[in-house]
Amino acid sequence: MAASLSFDLRRRVLAAVAEGLSHRAAGERFAVSAASISRWRALEREQGDARPKAMGGDQRSHRVDAHKEAILAALGPERDRTIDEVRAILRDEKGLVFGFGAIQRFFKRHAVTRKKRRRTPRSKTARTS
Repeated sequence: MAASLSFDLRRRVLAAVAEGLSHRAAGERFAVSAASISRWRALEREQGDARPKAMGGDQRSHRVDAHKEAILAALGPERDRTIDEVRAILRDEKGLVFGFGAIQRFFKRHAVTRKKRRRTPRSKTARTS
């Protein structure tokens, strides 16, 4: 993912344009595209400055979080079902289809831990002879 250009650069470019430099000339001088300068000017007009918006982050978790109660109920009373079992229950009983990673991130976001471990082998304390 590309990083946004610094606010300082944006301010200097917009100051040069305000002093009379064309978008194309300012773009060549500061090594940015004229289209970027046009977008920055529009941002400056709309919000008062050309600060870049936040990048990255979660965009779709609200879709999974809307079904929080159903997902937690699908875990069962012992909260020990696997993610695949939870997905199957949600699909068959509720008609909800979520990916493995979506459920995994849901559990991490809501601090749901599942301890499903193998049984330990029996100890050999009994007489062998």
